[in-house]
Amino acid sequence: MTVFDRLDATHDPTVHSWLAAANESGCAFPIQNLPFGIFRRARSAEEFRGGVAIGDQIVDLAALAQADLFSGDAATAIRAGSRSSLNALMQLGPQFSGALRHALFAALKRGSGHESALKECLVAQADAAFSLPAQIGDYTDFYISIHHARAIGRQFRPDNPLLPNYQWIPIGYHGRSSSIGVSGQRFARPQGQKKAAGAGNPTVGPSERLDYELEMGIFIGTGNPQGTAIPLEDAENHIFGLCLLNDWSARDLQAWEYQPLGPFLAKNFATTISPWVVTLQALAPFRVPFSRPERDPQPLPYLESASNRRAGAIDIRLEAYIRTAKMQQRDEPAQRLSRTSLRHAYWTISQLVAHHTVNGCNLRPGDLLGSGTQSGPTAAEAGSLVELSQGGSEPLQVGSDETRTFLEDGDTVTFRAWCQRPGAVTIGFGEVSGSVLPAANPGSSTAPG
Repeated sequence: MTVFDRLDATHDPTVHSWLAAANESGCAFPIQNLPFGIFRRARSAEEFRGGVAIGDQIVDLAALAQADLFSGDAATAIRAGSRSSLNALMQLGPQFSGALRHALFAALKRGSGHESALKECLVAQADAAFSLPAQIGDYTDFYISIHHARAIGRQFRPDNPLLPNYQWIPIGYHGRSSSIGVSGQRFARPQGQKKAAGAGNPTVGPSERLDYELEMGIFIGTGNPQGTAIPLEDAENHIFGLCLLNDWSARDLQAWEYQPLGPFLAKNFATTISPWVVTLQALAPFRVPFSRPERDPQPLPYLESASNRRAGAIDIRLEAYIRTAKMQQRDEPAQRLSRTSLRHAYWTISQLVAHHTVNGCNLRPGDLLGSGTQSGPTAAEAGSLVELSQGGSEPLQVGSDETRTFLEDGDTVTFRAWCQRPGAVTIGFGEVSGSVLPAANPGSSTAPG
């Protein structure tokens, strides 16, 4: 493990910013957070560049580099972060992103001598357009909620819901990075092969069981050489930070294609992530112990350590909301579908990195890992519609006069996340939203020719 579960001056709950919006109750981005993203002014031809969220503003790292206020590792990090993606900053490692965090914390706090200079580097978040935080080379989606795994397993394999390897291996599959988009992504309903229960042959057509998956994304920072595993104790030195992630899923396509090699067209059409990446340094106050039920198999030695047991998990509260086309027309607010926490995950983020590289796989700066759907131990904590609707058998009441078993055209799904505990300032991840459009030239379902 690393020092990421230790508190320092940047977590001091008594410190306030000279930017009043950062001190308001309910603010996702107080001075104790300082997440990174890529932005430019909306409706402009400006270059995208790195920024840091504070209150309702963005510290423009390109402007900050021009201001030349800092030196040493912080200055190096500012220059790397001012580019059109955060890959260069991610590659530098936690020493540099941590130095920039400390420098900005000191400059943004009340009484700072840099207030006047920093005000010239601010852009309102309301005036910004966002891009992906990094150029994502590879995307791996894991499956680390045992509650979700059991619920899905019961629907696909009633007699054998949890396969025997699940409690030994962090299960994952390699996804498609080209279809990952930033919050606000709008995508056409996917099409593909599906086979109805009792049907003799599959048909081709738009998915009728489109779903969302409430996940966290984990961005890799410093990579590792091919052939060299990352030990569990060093794993968090290779993690830049976390974001929200929605791995949209076509359940009818998935049911037909997932055996023997796992997800394919059911998953690769769209994945949406939030624009802000919250660093592990900011998450230090919200670390919690990792535990495994005594009756379950315990992790093998390469996935086991005392420090991972002590503080390997993170209590990130997660919520999923839906707003249908009718709700938007009536100006009705989005409806919350569920609330859960990452602390229920069966594996920690360090274990994901250690397992991903144990065979010598090389991770690179900007690679993205998905946590898989995060569901808690109760039905109300389910992170997908396929769970909430019991496989489509129990429609959910949505808005004043609608129901849903799966997503319909025009639906917008939004995730929100935050961390809180007594004695610490609450920090947030912002939100990630995506909308379903009608299938492109859907025609009618046909048998494959």
